Amino acid sequence: MPEGIVLAVLIGVTATALADLWSLFQQRVLGMAGPNWGLVGRWIGHMPRGQFVHQSIAKAPALANERLIGWSAHYTIGVIFAGLLLAICGVAWAHQPQFVPAFVLGLVTVAAPYLIMQPGMGAGVFASKTPKPNAARARSLLAHGVFGVALYLAGLLWATVL
Repeated sequence: MPEGIVLAVLIGVTATALADLWSLFQQRVLGMAGPNWGLVGRWIGHMPRGQFVHQSIAKAPALANERLIGWSAHYTIGVIFAGLLLAICGVAWAHQPQFVPAFVLGLVTVAAPYLIMQPGMGAGVFASKTPKPNAARARSLLAHGVFGVALYLAGLLWATVL
């Protein structure tokens, strides 16, 4: 496998896992609701049937293995974003990680939930149809900022190990 792909997988999986640890901390210590990857899996699972936009993904028919689909998508997207970081900065970034590119990319990736996932799942553009849109927006921005920090930390870890 080319070096960039291996590094994208290592960094992407590690960064996603670190971000998930932060989410777990928020849930257990701060009492904040975490993401429901099963609903993401339901949304993705309906796509082959031609259903890309839902009024409410929670009211859409449940699918077999939707949690597995959602979690798999979550980690796959983390790897894709790590690959994007390496494509923009070059593979050399993985050998000498720098904070700013990783953090900025993490923040930019919040466009995916704001403009694709939330509208597709019935929450509206920028979570506009949720009960507390500003809170939902802030949670998404925080999660993606944390992912940016996690990309940097994962880069540091793998630069040390490899």
